[in-house]
Amino acid sequence: MADNTEPRFAIFRGTDAPALETCDCMTYEGETPNLVAAQPLLMEAMQVRGEYADVPFRRADMSLARLWVKSGFPLPLHSHDCDCLYYIVAGSIRMGKETLEAGDGFFVGAEVPYAYTAGPDGAEVLEFRKTDRFNIRVRDKSVSGWEKTAATLREGHARWADEAPPQRRMPEKA
Repeated sequence: MADNTEPRFAIFRGTDAPALETCDCMTYEGETPNLVAAQPLLMEAMQVRGEYADVPFRRADMSLARLWVKSGFPLPLHSHDCDCLYYIVAGSIRMGKETLEAGDGFFVGAEVPYAYTAGPDGAEVLEFRKTDRFNIRVRDKSVSGWEKTAATLREGHARWADEAPPQRRMPEKA
């Protein structure tokens, strides 16, 4: 049996969670020349953030990220280098033709590209990984595709400025 020096019990508090972009657990990889070309347009369109992610728990063999995506926010097609289990705590998301609501979830294997768009009330999503370091590889699209994304982000400004997180509701059982 391997000697594990990590504590076998830990309490963590969401209020202490560092932002995903500051905790040094996700690295950006891959070449996206069209995304780079569209970056000024996207930065201008992101005056009001449509998403926020933090990491409430992290240790050598595990991490928990929490993502709040506001109404209609589109996560671009991307992948990670590790398996990940996702659980929708509140609100809803659309993945292709599927709508996932609070209590639903999905599994994405390593290097499998996926994308989703937050539903009309936004979504709070938990991301469980069996590692504390992972990458993100955004799949590039045409410059006009990134321009369309920028237009969606710009349209969200009025809603997102004062939008509250979606209300948590336990799924009803009969």
